[in-house]
Amino acid sequence: MTTESTAAEQAVTPGAKSSRTLARQRRRNSAVRFWRQYRTHRAGVLGLAALTLFALIALTAPLTVGSDVQSVTGAPGRPMESPSAQFPLGTDQFGRNLLGLVVWGARVSLLVGLLAAVLSVAIGAVIGITAGHFRGWYATVLMRITDWFLVMPTLVLAIALATVMTRSLGTIILAIGVTTWPTTARLVRAQTLAVESRPYIERAKALGGGHWHIMSRHVLPNVMPLVLAQTTLIISSAILAEATLAFLGLGDPTIVSWGGLLQDAREAGAVSAGKWWYLVPPGIAIAVVALAFTLCGRAVESVLNPKLGVTR
Repeated sequence: MTTESTAAEQAVTPGAKSSRTLARQRRRNSAVRFWRQYRTHRAGVLGLAALTLFALIALTAPLTVGSDVQSVTGAPGRPMESPSAQFPLGTDQFGRNLLGLVVWGARVSLLVGLLAAVLSVAIGAVIGITAGHFRGWYATVLMRITDWFLVMPTLVLAIALATVMTRSLGTIILAIGVTTWPTTARLVRAQTLAVESRPYIERAKALGGGHWHIMSRHVLPNVMPLVLAQTTLIISSAILAEATLAFLGLGDPTIVSWGGLLQDAREAGAVSAGKWWYLVPPGIAIAVVALAFTLCGRAVESVLNPKLGVTR
C-alpha cells in the first residue's frame, strides 16, 4: 500500500508542478500585458510617478528629517517665521520646520488613506459578493442597509464615529472605512450577478461546488479587477476624509498629518495673519496625492475595462 501510494504521488507531482508553473507564467504574462496597456495612459503614468515620489519621501522621512522634527520643546526657529534658506517653507506656531513636518506628515496621511481604503473595499467586497451569491432575504436585508449608508452623508457619519470614540489613528481609519463601503458593495454585487449568470458557474454547481468554492474560486477572481480599481479611487477620498477630520480637530493631536497641520494653522490664526506658508504646502500635498490616486484609478479602470472609454 505504501509503495503504491508513493508511486501515485510521484506520478501526480510532475503534473501538479507543471500546472503551478503554468499558472505563474499566466500571472506574469497578465501583469506584463497590464503594464503595457497602463503605460499608454499618460495621465496614469504621471499619477504613478507622483505617488512613487511621495511614497519614497514618506519611507525615507526618518532619515531625511528625523523624528525629532515633531518636538515642540526643541523647535529650531521662532514661531511663524517666513520661508528662508534655513527654513524653505517657514516655521509653524511653535517654531518647527514646516518642510520637515510636511515630509513627516506624508507618512501618516498615506498610511491612513491606504488602510482606510483597504478596510472600505474589503467590507464592500464581502457584502457585494455574498449578496450577489445568496440573494433572497439575505441580499434584500444587506442591500437595504447599503442603501441607508448611501443616502446618509459619509462625512457626518465619520464625524459621529470619530467623536464618540477615542482620538487615534485607528479611530480615523475605522470611521472612514465603515462609512465609505456602500458604493463598492453595489458595484461588486452587480458584477457578481453577471458572473454567476455564466454557464461555467452552473457546471461548477452541478459538479458539487459549494458556496465557498463558487465565491472564492470563480466569483472573487472575476471581481478582483473591479475591486483593485475601486481601491485606487477610494484612497484619494480616504486621504481627503482624513484631512477633513484632522482639520476639524478629531484626529490624534500627538501625530503630525497634513490635515493636522491645516488645523494647527487655523488655530494659530494663519489665515487672518496672511501666513500663507503655513497653509499652502500641506494643502498642495493633499491635493496632489488625491489627484495622483484618481489618475491612477481611472487608468486602471480603463485598462481593466476598455469599454469605459477613459481618455488617455
